[in-house]
Amino acid sequence: MDQNRETISDLVKIDGVTTTLTLTYAGKLSWNDGDSQRSLTIEKEVLGFSIQGSRIFLKTIVEKSDGSCCVGGKGALVRKSFAFEPLSESSLQLWSNMIRQKLDSLGTGNGMAKSLLDTVGQPCTALYAVLAIIRGHRRSLDVATILQGDTRFYSVLMLAWGLVADIDIESEKFRWMGSARMDFYALLRIIHLRTYNGQLYFLPAPGYEAFGNKIGGQSFECVGDSCTHRPNQGVPIKIQQHGNRHSSIDLQNLNWKKIDGPFVSVWLHNVPWASEDTMAAPDAKFADGYLDLIIMRTCSKLSLLALMIELNNGNHVKSPDVLYLKVKAFILEPGSRTADPSREGIIDSDGEVLARGKGAYKCKQKSLMTYGKLQITVDQGLATLFSPI
Repeated sequence: MDQNRETISDLVKIDGVTTTLTLTYAGKLSWNDGDSQRSLTIEKEVLGFSIQGSRIFLKTIVEKSDGSCCVGGKGALVRKSFAFEPLSESSLQLWSNMIRQKLDSLGTGNGMAKSLLDTVGQPCTALYAVLAIIRGHRRSLDVATILQGDTRFYSVLMLAWGLVADIDIESEKFRWMGSARMDFYALLRIIHLRTYNGQLYFLPAPGYEAFGNKIGGQSFECVGDSCTHRPNQGVPIKIQQHGNRHSSIDLQNLNWKKIDGPFVSVWLHNVPWASEDTMAAPDAKFADGYLDLIIMRTCSKLSLLALMIELNNGNHVKSPDVLYLKVKAFILEPGSRTADPSREGIIDSDGEVLARGKGAYKCKQKSLMTYGKLQITVDQGLATLFSPI
């Protein structure tokens, strides 16, 4: 048995024939079947697994091919069962643990399902989610539009920059650890804490006008639904509205506010839960027309550790180190790391990388947007969800 952070590889029996089965840290199972190489990708093709006696059965959905089980062909998707038999009890236990960890690691989010089921006190499991769909109850959901130039991204869960984004994206390198990767990397990032320069501009919801510094309507020039904001006489930002217009807001005449960095973390949330054990925005509503904004500007490492513990019940927002408010529109102007101006950060939305700055994790990979100014506006109740009630 070869077991390290990248792969495990062992002799198993498949259809009575002994062969080598390999599982990579990225979640790819591969083996030789006669003269051909077979493979399965856990993220895309494995629905679940069970243990029956000394064999492990994988429930898969694959493209129909020439009748063989798991070859990458072109055609309709069909359900298949793939079985293999480890040669010892210890090997059986190890394989089942590794496959379970891989499947669990794909579900480190589930923030939307958790938010829906938590409203009625139900556990966040596939069974209760399916029951909600079968019952057919529906509820509206706000949709955020993230805009940079002509590029748009529609978000239903969250946007993050700073500590939260770094943990979410950079912890991918530890996927082999399963769901524990988040806690491990959060601790690592707190020990080696980063802060980022930058500015935030936002339209506060009613009742939150005391947050931030007023910048004045004169900073905006609007024609119809399109406004140009010129902070510090720099490059203008186009402020636009998109989507289904149930109601409009006057972007020019409302009181825009500003908060200057540096920042430890900036987190915009549409629903209460970010994952099954992280209540990021306890006051968030599904269709109130606002996003919940959680900001940490400065925070000691010890205080930050205490805050991370409070994430499971939402009490972190009560800390004097956290600003928690609701906004209707938002502009993020991200900057470099304070300790190293040659390196920048990551902007993350709904688990997807929107932008990678210079020197950031996998910064050479192409991303949807550039690491620069972007805006977020909200369309109230634009989407519809199946809900327990």
